[in-house]
Amino acid sequence: MKRTRSGWSVVLAGTGVNLALGVLYTWSVIAGGIPEAWGWTAADRALPYAVACFVFALAMIPAGRLQDRFGPRWVITAGGVLMGGGLVVSSLAGDSLAGFVLGFGVLTGIGIGFGYASATPPAVKWFPPRKTGMVAGIVVAGFGLASVYIAPLATGLLGSFGLERTLLYLGIAFAVVVVLMAQLVRDPPAGYVPEDAGPATGSAAAAAGPERGWKQMLRSAQFWVLWLMYAFGSATGLMLIGMAKPLGRSSMGEAAFWVVVVLSVGNAGGRVLAGVLSDRLGRQWTLFGAFMIQAAMVFGLLFVQDSAVLLLAIILVAGANYGANLALFPSATKDYFGLKSFGLNYGVMFTAWGVGGLVLPRINGMVIDATGNPRITFVIAGSLMVLGAVLTFVSRAIAARDESGGVPDAAAPTVTTTNA
Repeated sequence: MKRTRSGWSVVLAGTGVNLALGVLYTWSVIAGGIPEAWGWTAADRALPYAVACFVFALAMIPAGRLQDRFGPRWVITAGGVLMGGGLVVSSLAGDSLAGFVLGFGVLTGIGIGFGYASATPPAVKWFPPRKTGMVAGIVVAGFGLASVYIAPLATGLLGSFGLERTLLYLGIAFAVVVVLMAQLVRDPPAGYVPEDAGPATGSAAAAAGPERGWKQMLRSAQFWVLWLMYAFGSATGLMLIGMAKPLGRSSMGEAAFWVVVVLSVGNAGGRVLAGVLSDRLGRQWTLFGAFMIQAAMVFGLLFVQDSAVLLLAIILVAGANYGANLALFPSATKDYFGLKSFGLNYGVMFTAWGVGGLVLPRINGMVIDATGNPRITFVIAGSLMVLGAVLTFVSRAIAARDESGGVPDAAAPTVTTTNA
């Protein structure tokens, strides 16, 4: 029982860390406080966010190695200091786009990457493989849920104090929260065996595959297929997050920040739901459903932006499908490539998220500057979702081939007996 409580305390602390790191997802609210007098274009406003996404992903690689080697506590602590420091730098940047790119884009991006990379791996190590999806989903749900409170908080601060002081206050507060939470995050002791580590079902039943380091992982076809799928899913979700508040302006006016909140609720809920479902149904089938539903949601945005009710419904589901990626791909990385190098391996896998976040939001800003609306980008994003759904079958075929050669299909549904 004591070990179980220790594991859940790590899960809750990791979730708390992510609740602060999720300030990234409120960029559309923060960007709304940028004065028109600064003369920033839509592409300019998207740039700090796009850079933050890309740097966040790159930082996951050294952060994953560091937490695998030295443990998560100090890596998360450093991440909290860097994230808060980046927001403070942005508060001092004035109207300098370069200052915002350095502060929010680079420093905050690195800090988020350090913290995020070190929150999930220690949590899943405390639990048996059959709970991997559920635990990963709960921890990363904090990141998605952050906008539920940060969006209205930032809106209120912007209205009362302006952009500079809002960034300053958020930077100080979140640095303190992350540093404190970090002290509760730790790996299980050497030789630890999770309680209730009974036989697994579904995806986790095959999760005892060979341990593979990042170099072996990069040589596998499975990695590159998963990487492309992750990039497509992330690009679409991050594009919507970056433009969430503007999407609601035509139908909701000043209440448009509720689009950010609703997307955040879907984002968090989708992570937990997808993690639990994938433990039973398989990572690939769950991903297939998420990609296809997301395609329908993005294409639906072409027609419903003037209806507040329909817009919020689509945003809720779109957020859930994006969030599913953040639970399914770390779980799939652990399933296919093992637990020993999970932190570094997932850091490498996470570069897909960064590339997606760098490219499509930036393209969307350029499209809006050129045409005045994002319809072209919606078509691109919807098409990427359909392609991602097709790639789930390619991934399953690779897994089946590897299984015949001795590598289990860790992401495919497995038929089990009632005792399994």
